[in-house]
Amino acid sequence: MQLRETNLKKLASETYDVLILGGGINGAVSAAALSRKGASVALIDKGDFAGQTSSNSSNLAWGGIKYLENHEYLLVNKLCKSRNHLMSSYPSTVREIRFLTTLQKGFRFPALFVFIGTILYWVMGRFFTKKPIFLSPIKIKNLEPAIDVSNAQGGFEYSDAFLHDNDARFVYNFIRSSMDNGAVVANYVSADSSVYNDGLWEIQATDQETQEKLTIKAKSVINACGPMVDAFNEVSAEKTAHRHLFSKGVHLIVNKLTKVDKVLAFFASDGRLFFVIPMGQKTCIGTTDDKVENPATYVTDDDRKFILDNVNALLDLDKPLTQEDVISERCGVRPLAVKGESGNADWVQLSRKHAIDVNKEKKYLSIFGGKLTDCINVGEEISDIVSGLGIQLSQKDKVWYGESSAEIKQEFEYRAKLIDLDSMTPAYSSEKLTTRLWRRYDINALQILDEIQRDPTQAEQLMENAEYLRAELHYAARREMITRLEDFLRRRSKIEMVLRKREIIGTKGIQEACKILFGENADEKLQEYIANVEQQEALAVTRS
Repeated sequence: MQLRETNLKKLASETYDVLILGGGINGAVSAAALSRKGASVALIDKGDFAGQTSSNSSNLAWGGIKYLENHEYLLVNKLCKSRNHLMSSYPSTVREIRFLTTLQKGFRFPALFVFIGTILYWVMGRFFTKKPIFLSPIKIKNLEPAIDVSNAQGGFEYSDAFLHDNDARFVYNFIRSSMDNGAVVANYVSADSSVYNDGLWEIQATDQETQEKLTIKAKSVINACGPMVDAFNEVSAEKTAHRHLFSKGVHLIVNKLTKVDKVLAFFASDGRLFFVIPMGQKTCIGTTDDKVENPATYVTDDDRKFILDNVNALLDLDKPLTQEDVISERCGVRPLAVKGESGNADWVQLSRKHAIDVNKEKKYLSIFGGKLTDCINVGEEISDIVSGLGIQLSQKDKVWYGESSAEIKQEFEYRAKLIDLDSMTPAYSSEKLTTRLWRRYDINALQILDEIQRDPTQAEQLMENAEYLRAELHYAARREMITRLEDFLRRRSKIEMVLRKREIIGTKGIQEACKILFGENADEKLQEYIANVEQQEALAVTRS
């Protein structure tokens, strides 16, 4: 909490080159790129970082294979390059994964024809991944017994990439990188209104924790509010060439359904892609793709029924999945960029291309659409635009993304070996502690080693059924701006995705976790979380 309080004072007392509104993927990479290249950067978010769309994705970084059907070859080519670049830049975090795709009889294309499309996709991906292979129904069943092949015409395997931890953790690491390079950021700070006068923006903001008002001054503003970009542009009286349409995406998390750690891909009853995605000892199933008018959306009984009906129809399970099997839910909107007021576009064919509109006179930028796969390109484009507006980037050619060097990783591994870190790995874990800590924290994992070396009890798992060490909680308390308990449970970690909220409340270690994160405010923050869970449960009953 101390870090946030310090940053709030700085936000109100300094004038910045750039103020970024929104801490989702677009805002996070903008902050990381600009701060590393020498700009003075401030960033605020009305909620927590990655609190909306950027924490509700499928956790996939893919090259857009579905856009081949729409003949968007240039987009697929660009996304494949972006995916490869992301995998090369973050080898511990963004990894290749195989997609095992099954096509049902009567599908709009023959299986062999679609397989040829995967070959084209592999070629456009510059042979960066393993090559696709064609599969008969018998081979599909042998690879994954959970798949129902009774109505299958065939299928194939091809490769894309996925985020090994979760999307929100990936986004937060860009936020952390921006702070390491001098950016001043704060969550739970809303931008209420804006005034542009004599070359300077003044944003009136509110600290959502205390309701105190503050004014933030900046030479330029980047509206990276995700689904709320249009709403803040209206507040600022900004006219833009693009606007958003919204697609609601819902995923359900259940206990592990499959033998193989591959993404099972199908076409759902409505003809759109449907995934069964491995998540350690859990499985993520979905997604829906429904046009909605309001970005503030929620999971409905129809959403749950659609996903459960499809997974039960497509998999050969011992018993059908029901609502009782659902551990947690992910729900968000995909902001889709469309040009013009009418937005007359084929809803099904809308892609996740991003667009950046610029008011050069006022140095005001709006980022529309976008996806995790293309995030490095967004950071680079924003830097070029801001530089072109006269904001000096003293280190314009600096590389702002990617894991630390091999030498730093080797130093971490050497020090981990000195304290025999991997011998402390819990028996149930299939991943060594050395691997896990480096992937999550990169160079900052050295700080966690320091804690463990000082006190070996820091290597103990703090919360039952949650793969987080006591030392990780101490690190999060110091460095990750945990303002509310949900920030840690849902976004800095994925604990809330793999455990039911009621289980978390009653789990051994939750009170100590709150004590580490919030100190003397521990009880208050835990009760705040419990009250929020109860409110969500009551709303769910009302909506049903």
